[in-house]
Parts: sequence; structure tokens; C-alpha cells
Amino acid sequence: MERIYMDHAATTPLHPAVWEVMSANMQAVYGNPSSIHAFGRGSKAVVQQARDKIAEELGCLPQELIFTSGGSESDNTALFGAMWAAKQRMDKQGQSGMPHLVTTAIEHHAVLHAAEHLQSLGFGVTIVQPDEYGRVSAAQIEQAIQPNTCLISVMYGNNEVGTLQPIEEIGHLARERGILMHTDAVQALGMIDIKLQELPLDLASFTAHKINGPKGVGVLYARHGSAWEPLIYGGNQERKRRAGTENIAGIVGFCEALMQASQHREAKLQQIHEVRSILLEGLQRELGERVVVNGHPDVRLPHILNVSFLDIPTEKLLMNLDMLGVMAASGSACTSGSLEVSHVLRAMQLSEERQQTAVRFSFGLGNTINEAQEVVTRIATIVHRVRNRQ
Repeated sequence: MERIYMDHAATTPLHPAVWEVMSANMQAVYGNPSSIHAFGRGSKAVVQQARDKIAEELGCLPQELIFTSGGSESDNTALFGAMWAAKQRMDKQGQSGMPHLVTTAIEHHAVLHAAEHLQSLGFGVTIVQPDEYGRVSAAQIEQAIQPNTCLISVMYGNNEVGTLQPIEEIGHLARERGILMHTDAVQALGMIDIKLQELPLDLASFTAHKINGPKGVGVLYARHGSAWEPLIYGGNQERKRRAGTENIAGIVGFCEALMQASQHREAKLQQIHEVRSILLEGLQRELGERVVVNGHPDVRLPHILNVSFLDIPTEKLLMNLDMLGVMAASGSACTSGSLEVSHVLRAMQLSEERQQTAVRFSFGLGNTINEAQEVVTRIATIVHRVRNRQ
């Protein structure tokens, strides 16, 4: 039986062109970029060339990009770095109290758990709740701002239900108040044409493995002049902002993946739209009103479809899907091994039934219309069999 992968929001297969570039560099470019000899200078040039290309594509300055190990490190660096810098500034100015962070209940755990730890250290944290579609408003964020608010962190697009947030509106609000604005743009990269200098952002997180690049490499955008402290200390790499010998193969892989995503974006989006539409329409046709879509119907990322199959627990459906060769998920890959209900669906205050029967399908490179039709058939078989036993 053909295996069908529909879990691209968790991770994506490596693009052949990315592997070609990475393998060539792993063989030929192995000098330490910090070494002053010819091999080191050659490696440094490769890293800088990749940085320049990524910066051009993202619409920012090369020196505003910091290579990291991925989205989680970029998120943590943004939150801890900005809040520690704010604390130092307040101390120097003789201000009392602690810096305050505003974020949302539907963030990735890389943000939420970092926020929880900041709170345990005495920092102020306000978590804004979304509406039933998983969306917050600028008005809600404004209401959460306090006199000592130093950072607002709101994700670009949600990794579980796909809902897009009003980043520009919130960013302008932050800029008017002199507050740093961070966004986790991990899921939006490759799906949306992001130009950072056109957005009211100070910090933004990205990772390569969501756009058919390698795992273990990401980028933190830090707008020139933004006040924040490094998370990792050691050598002078990344302009003393992130110590550690650079992952050369990963960096060039990230660059190539971003170039491929940019060059083929329109064709890929059209393909994803067709696959998503056929899958959803087929499920609704075969299973009727017991199929409910979670997330905003229009203001959303194109590649994520979160569906509740009422009457059938998520775990049972996913287990049966896996046996029939279909790879999907219950939500964030970082929590899919847990039996807990998605924190995103809980924050949206959906009914218990919808929360406990939700499955996320996410689409990307390699998915076809035929696959979507086949998945409909396999799901219908499972659902009818399970319902007949009940």
C-alpha cells in the first residue's frame, strides 16, 4: 500500500536540489569559518554568501540575520534576549519592577514555555486568549499592554489550525508604543512572501526544515538597533550574538531551500490548494456534517487543514490511518506524542468533542490530487468501520 505523507507542518522532505548543494559543501567546504587560513576564509565566504542571499529574499540587511539551530532556539533567543536587555535597561535607569511580555495562548510551545520560565523568574507575562477561530485582535493586545511592557510576541500563522494573525496591525501598535515586536514565522515561511523591512517587526524566527531544508538550522532576524542579549555565549561567531561554529552545510541548505521555495511558490500554492480542496470536499461528501473544520475559514495558511471527525477519538483515527499508510498528526509535532488535548484547540474554547477528535493534515512537496482522493477513501473506510462497531 502506498504511503502518503500529509504532515508537512511537522517537517518536510529534503528537496533534491538542497541535498545536492549540501553534499557538495560537506565534501569541499570543511574549514572552520573562524580560522584565518585559506580553508577557514573559504568557509566564511560560503556562509556570508548564503547570508546575503537569504537577506535579499527576506528583505532585510545581511547583518540582521543570526543563524541558529532552528525555530525553537530563535524563539527562545528572541524572548529571553529581549527581556534580559529590558531588565538591564530598567536597572540602569533606576526603574522598579520587572519587564512585561504580551503573547498569546495559541503560540508554539517554544514561545509559551519560554514565557512560563520568564514568569517563574519574576518577569511579567500576559497571555491573550484567541477567538473560536484561533485569532487574536490588535485591540486585545493593546488592552494587555502595561507601562513596563517591553516585548509582544505573536506568531504569524498557527502551526495547528493555520489561522493567520494580524501581524502588521499589532506591529504598528507596538512601534507606536516603543515596544519590541517578535513573530514566530516558522510556518509562514515559504507560503507567504515575507519582506521584513516592509513589516513593523523587530524580531522574527524561521527554520529550514519546514521548507524542504535540513533539520537543525534556523534564523533569527533582529532588526538593526533592537535591544536584546545573546542566549549562547562563547566565541565571536555571528557578530558575538550566537557563539558556536557555524553549521555550514545546514546554512547553505537553508539558503537553497529558501531559493527553491521562492522560485516555485505560485505553482506550489496552486498544487496545495487543489490537494486541500479535494481532500476537504471528499471528506464532507463521504462523512457529512460529522466533519468539522477548525480554524479560520479564510484568513489562514494554505497548507494546513485541521478537521474534527466527530464520534472518533483522535488517537484511534491516527492509529488506523498509520496502519493504512497515511501520515497525519494530532497537532504540533512537539506534543503529538502526548495524549493531552491540543492547547490551541483548548484556547479556542471548542467543544470537548471537537477537541478530542481533531486531526491535522498539512500539505507540501510531493502531495498530489490522486493522493488526496486516496486519503478520502481510506479515511471513509476507517470511519464507517469504527462507527459500525459503536
